Amino acid sequence: MSDKTYSCEVQVRWGDSDRLGHVNNVLYAEYAQEARTRFFRDCIIGVGAPPAPMVVRRMEFDYLRPVTDATGPLTVEVSILRVGNSSFTVRHVMRDRHGAVCVAADGVMVGFDPKTEKSVPLGERTRELLSQYVPAGAAL
Repeated sequence: MSDKTYSCEVQVRWGDSDRLGHVNNVLYAEYAQEARTRFFRDCIIGVGAPPAPMVVRRMEFDYLRPVTDATGPLTVEVSILRVGNSSFTVRHVMRDRHGAVCVAADGVMVGFDPKTEKSVPLGERTRELLSQYVPAGAAL
């Protein structure tokens, strides 16, 4: 456990805004997915964990302030709240260009076998690497 966090920038595209000029709520799931994919590429698979299929079991979003074209791009901070045997909980904190938190999203990811369509345990190396992104004091 540490205070290690992965951070990346996600562009707010012109077509992401709704008629009110705010980023449409459904787009935050795409932003979270993009950041989570980069996190896995750079911090899990990129440092020696074998690629393994995973599926999203649950996503929960807290919309704290609107994002507009003027407040993007977003910085998405990714950390891990919990690591279990076959699943883990990932937190995505989305900040605007001024550093204000706009959206916080938590998702449960599950190891998955596409042949049996059932959950499977996460690999030991994957659990080890994910644990490096669990904040100090959080439960594993």
